[in-house]
Amino acid sequence: MTDTSPSPVRSVPDHPTVLAAVRMASRAPSLHNSQPWRWVFDGLRLHLYRDNDRLMTSADPLGRQLVISCGAMLHHVRTVFAAKGWHTDTTRLPDTSRTDYLAVIEFRPWPEPPIGVLARARAIDQRRTDRLPLLAPAGLSQLLHTGRMLVTPHDLELDLLDDSAHAKLTVVSEHATAVRRYDMEYQAELHWWTGHSGDTEGVPRESLVSDAEFARVGINRTFPSTPHSARRGTLEDHARLLVLSSPRESVTAWLHTGEALSAVLLECTTAGLANCPMTHITETPSARKVIASMLPHSGIPQVVIRVGTTPDDEPDLPPTPRRPLTDILTMKHQ
Repeated sequence: MTDTSPSPVRSVPDHPTVLAAVRMASRAPSLHNSQPWRWVFDGLRLHLYRDNDRLMTSADPLGRQLVISCGAMLHHVRTVFAAKGWHTDTTRLPDTSRTDYLAVIEFRPWPEPPIGVLARARAIDQRRTDRLPLLAPAGLSQLLHTGRMLVTPHDLELDLLDDSAHAKLTVVSEHATAVRRYDMEYQAELHWWTGHSGDTEGVPRESLVSDAEFARVGINRTFPSTPHSARRGTLEDHARLLVLSSPRESVTAWLHTGEALSAVLLECTTAGLANCPMTHITETPSARKVIASMLPHSGIPQVVIRVGTTPDDEPDLPPTPRRPLTDILTMKHQ
């Protein structure tokens, strides 16, 4: 006897939920706030593509940081959907013949997501990249414990560097800057993406630091100069340095690095800690070698994260701009 009962309909969030989730998740960090992602919702699944037009051919010729950025967005969107009651079954690199196709998400109802996921979803709108000097982080041991639990599923390691690392990585950062100083392609790329207020992408002038502020941090990408200011003028930087490292170099590892980075940054924000992800000191082999020598295990350093505490009663840093939702999301109707 033939079964004529209708096929089960797979649960899926409605279009307003998808729109709201992608809009909120677009707060994810990316290299120079380039937001190099494209999403397509086909009515059942949500597909993630890299936007190769946003590849920075000088700073990121292999697309490592572009994919890490997309991985951060992927984790952000999964976190938002979880907070809205949806479990996301994710397949990474679903079609190896398409290098721009990074992931596809399918959905299942998840009526009671973990409390930690809900807290990290709330942190998305609060998180900022803080390039100013920071006080020492409070509760660092708990952050490390939770952070390692979050990155382990991505086959990554999260390590805290000792206090001597700041001086060593300041030298590495200065060397990276010196190598790039007369690289005209790199400088043109940097100026294209930074220092312009009012755009929907890039790092606006108000999110940059002055030379005086930069000097008290040391470990930062050197952006175009901004007018003199001395915010937190009496504060020397006491941030600690975390490193995300992978066992191998691959597109999959980069995507997982971005997801792990997102989880750590949101957990920092949930814990009340300021943070600043840094990829410029992992752009060159020599810098990576120095960082790798500081790790207690073998691994490939992917991202260094400054973590600290902001002074009390300080106004929030302004949010960086975001591209319109119509630029990053296509809704297809079945």
